[in-house]
Amino acid sequence: MSRTRQTKGIRVAGGVFLVAWLAGCAGFDSNVSLPADAPRVVGAERPRDRDHERLVAAFGGEAKAPEAQRLLSEVTKHLVDASDRPDEAYQVTILNSPVVNAFALPNGHLYVTRGLLALANDTAEIAAVLAHEIAHVTLRHASQRNELQARSTLIKRVTENVLNNAEEAALVQSQARSNLASFSRSQELEADQAGVKVLARAGFDPYGAPRFLTALGRSATGGSDNSADMMASHPNTRDRINLALQAARRASGAPGIGAAGRSEYLSVIDGIAYGDDPADGVVRGRRFIHSRLGVAFEAPEGFTLENTSQAVLGASADGSRRLLFDAADTPAGQSLEEVLRSTWNDTIEPGSMTTTTVNGLPVATALSVGKEWSFRLSAIRIGNTTYRLILASRSGAGNLDSLFRRTLESVRQVQPDEARAIRPLRLRIVTAQPGDTIQSLAERMPVDRPLDRFMQMNGLDRSDSLKVGERYKIAVE
Repeated sequence: MSRTRQTKGIRVAGGVFLVAWLAGCAGFDSNVSLPADAPRVVGAERPRDRDHERLVAAFGGEAKAPEAQRLLSEVTKHLVDASDRPDEAYQVTILNSPVVNAFALPNGHLYVTRGLLALANDTAEIAAVLAHEIAHVTLRHASQRNELQARSTLIKRVTENVLNNAEEAALVQSQARSNLASFSRSQELEADQAGVKVLARAGFDPYGAPRFLTALGRSATGGSDNSADMMASHPNTRDRINLALQAARRASGAPGIGAAGRSEYLSVIDGIAYGDDPADGVVRGRRFIHSRLGVAFEAPEGFTLENTSQAVLGASADGSRRLLFDAADTPAGQSLEEVLRSTWNDTIEPGSMTTTTVNGLPVATALSVGKEWSFRLSAIRIGNTTYRLILASRSGAGNLDSLFRRTLESVRQVQPDEARAIRPLRLRIVTAQPGDTIQSLAERMPVDRPLDRFMQMNGLDRSDSLKVGERYKIAVE
């Protein structure tokens, strides 16, 4: 649960979020743009940029990684010198976010998250990301998108107001969304191709682009990639990889031409923060602890937890049991019983509502039974904040009561001294020794699904094996 969501509860019952929670329970480039005529970054001295400040704040602030910052700035300079616009200037910002993302603004601001830095495995891969983003700027993609949006808006207004035809205006709006999605996908492919050319010209290994796209696909889908739907703003990752491979072959021929810079890159990211910021809550195995909000709990045995911006989600290995924990937005003076009734649209079983205390905290609990799922509900108050813990079980999945009781009894208030002692995970670069295996290195990481995480962050497949003397990334406390 992020710092910006602490007072914004989620109307889980009967809503889209609960449906997604039960169904899944669980690109680089975001649609961020400034006006096409926004001022360019022209040197070290620049006026205060409030749009930049707001954007950085929305992504958790700037990450402190001076060595990585230095490398990114050097790489960017090489790329710009090799581009069609060597006169342009850019500023790179590392965002303190665990998500994998990168984007560019038309005024020359480039952004990469520390989550993206953790996914890349060499300098050529991160250079490929920056070359892609620079291509968006030099190709004026934001300006073109704004122009297309403006034309669509004008046509809609004329249709709706002048011709007084709301039905036709709705059709125009739908077509405009489809056109923008298609346009965005074509822009991504164009930026990929232009980026690979610049990558090779700058002396980097152009195969860094398809390598990173492969890692991105694994990270986003857990190893598989579904076809992009009609409204998706990014092309199918598999298509992007194939086209990037073709572009790399055209640019340099066989692999091995151009610098990859693996050792240099791993050295500069050694020690950077990995995963959730403690201020937004951290998952340690089955435990969740939020230092700023001062709350912690432990999921049942066999559950995997995921800390999202909206809630903490959990699921058993077979998906038959699920967990949700979030902070509720409650009016002053609202009782815990009222919290459950007002935020749960399905029927609460008569006589199931009870009040009690857990670890000195006031708690209300209730039961709701649906056609396919049964739910144990609770609302817990810590200070002025109300939290909801919900456990769901598919019909026939076994006794939910004991799991719910043990989980609820683990909810506790975190004291200031304990909160201050929580530290983020850090990337550590280790050298494989004789006898080391993918499994043994993965087991050193205190994260959920450590084997999957280790392979994703090191660009490995299940059929791969470690190379003695090679350096690999792990996450440690």
